[in-house]
Amino acid sequence: MKTKLSVMLLLLLLCASLACQRAQPKANNAQAKRYDLKGTVVAVDKAKKEVTVSHDDIEGYMPGMTMAFPLRDEWAFDVLTPGNKVTATLVVDSNSFWLEGIVISAAAGEPINSGTTAGAEQSKVGQEIPDFTLVNQDGKHISLKQYRGQALLLTFIYTRCPLPEFCPLMSNNFAELHKKMIADPALKDRTHLLSITFDPAYDTPKVMRSYGAAYTGEYTQEKFTHWEFVTGTPAEIKRIAEYFGLTYYPEKEQIIHSLRTAIIAPDGKVYKVYADNDWKPNDVLREVQSLLGTGG
Repeated sequence: MKTKLSVMLLLLLLCASLACQRAQPKANNAQAKRYDLKGTVVAVDKAKKEVTVSHDDIEGYMPGMTMAFPLRDEWAFDVLTPGNKVTATLVVDSNSFWLEGIVISAAAGEPINSGTTAGAEQSKVGQEIPDFTLVNQDGKHISLKQYRGQALLLTFIYTRCPLPEFCPLMSNNFAELHKKMIADPALKDRTHLLSITFDPAYDTPKVMRSYGAAYTGEYTQEKFTHWEFVTGTPAEIKRIAEYFGLTYYPEKEQIIHSLRTAIIAPDGKVYKVYADNDWKPNDVLREVQSLLGTGG
């Protein structure tokens, strides 16, 4: 009898252990770091599986700010509402970040207005882009007008961005596009890339040059003939950001921001705008090939 009870107890413990293992989401990287997060829900996007949280300082990682996080707790999308007070674990590995283990600690009070209008950036498609004047990594003034005749791809970043799926992802995607385009004789001279900072106070031409050369992999040998990294006056940066619907504002030591990437046709008209980080380099490459009639 004792043996049978012992076996049953062992089986129960084993089942409980397996259940716990299944319940725990695994990080992609064994070196992933975990941080306690506490804040207020601003918005919930079930389709994208994201929750925007205005969070307190995350000790040892980043100051408090408002931003969107991928959320791995599927059940939460059916119950979370703006205004909920939550705690969760922020998991950050080398390629991504997400929230897990979310707990609702208080019900929603007054809804928080995110202040964004979905789809507003698409109204620019088909319009001729204004002739913004910026400053490249060599300290030279550039005009968007000088890229007429080429397909111009531009994206917005800031060099100190701490989250891998925001500015670093945009730069990694552009690095992939850059390599594929310069390797294709049909695209090399008919395309141009611009990475535009919205942190001109810190991202000087010298900083942008160092940042850009690291992403191209050419370092001191980089000539920046195909992909430039640009800054500008705060007023001009604000003007081009507003044109594409990019929002950004400083909060403590970081910058809260949305995302924008755009394709400008050779005639200077906006061809396509991407308002998130879902786009893939190969998809954008096909769009450019279609625009230029080079095939795929």
